[in-house]
Amino acid sequence: MVDITHKNSTLRIAIASAIVKVSRPETIEAVQQRKVPKGDVFEFARAAGLLAVKKTSDVIPDCHPLPVEYTGITYETDGLTIKIYVEVHTIYKTGVEVEAMHGASVTALTMYDMLKPIDKGIEILSIRLDSKKGGKSDHQKDWSHLAATVIVCSDSISAGTSEDSSGRAIINRLEHLGITTKAYDTIADDFTLIQQKIRGLDHSKPQLLLFTGGTGLSDRDNTPDAVRPLLDKEIPGIMEQARRYGQDRMPYAMLSRGVAGFIGETLVITLPGSLKGVDETMDAIFPHVLHLFKVKAGSKH
Repeated sequence: MVDITHKNSTLRIAIASAIVKVSRPETIEAVQQRKVPKGDVFEFARAAGLLAVKKTSDVIPDCHPLPVEYTGITYETDGLTIKIYVEVHTIYKTGVEVEAMHGASVTALTMYDMLKPIDKGIEILSIRLDSKKGGKSDHQKDWSHLAATVIVCSDSISAGTSEDSSGRAIINRLEHLGITTKAYDTIADDFTLIQQKIRGLDHSKPQLLLFTGGTGLSDRDNTPDAVRPLLDKEIPGIMEQARRYGQDRMPYAMLSRGVAGFIGETLVITLPGSLKGVDETMDAIFPHVLHLFKVKAGSKH
């Protein structure tokens, strides 16, 4: 199965449909009047569809088992057709499109099985996904108007005795989001120097300022202490989410002292200095954190 351990759990909703066509009006009448010999077609098919949704991962090899938190199955009749709608909800790391389509297909097959003794001309015309929401694609907007500055805070890297990997990783991740890194620098993890870098930027336009390194507990870790006093508005939820996400994967994530917030129009975020820490923090908060720029712009009107 595909590795989804890096994903966030969000509310995912999928709606699928299937169409069953009969050959005679009498068949539709028998279904509606509950006179089919095998029983109540609507209720038997609904029960089968509910079971199919729950059992999807048992029969589709690459499907992840997931918590199904709601399934609704409804019908519409139009002439000689019965349209089946299956809506599935979960709060998880992956979507429920296949679960909804599996439910629709088994509901349709159950109808076929129950109706074939009284109608030899039954067809299943289609099984399709009608809609889905709640996944990463919902947040894939155009962020090309944003630019970023990435600053690596490390005594050894700035001195040239070790090489940077976390800063480069941030730049690569931003590039995948369509965000250009306009400036990249490595500096010593020094309180005064960090503040000088921040004050040297123009904060009048929406942009990102991302620091990596200096978020630990030693006396040499100065980044959060230098950044916090300069913030116009701290946004604690950003780092709360990063730590919660990290804590699910590594118990020491709670020790990070990262901070985040706005200075003027600049969203400042401090990330850990390790490559793994950077990857996990970016997974935890991007691209959702970029919605802040839309919220901030809207608050001015």
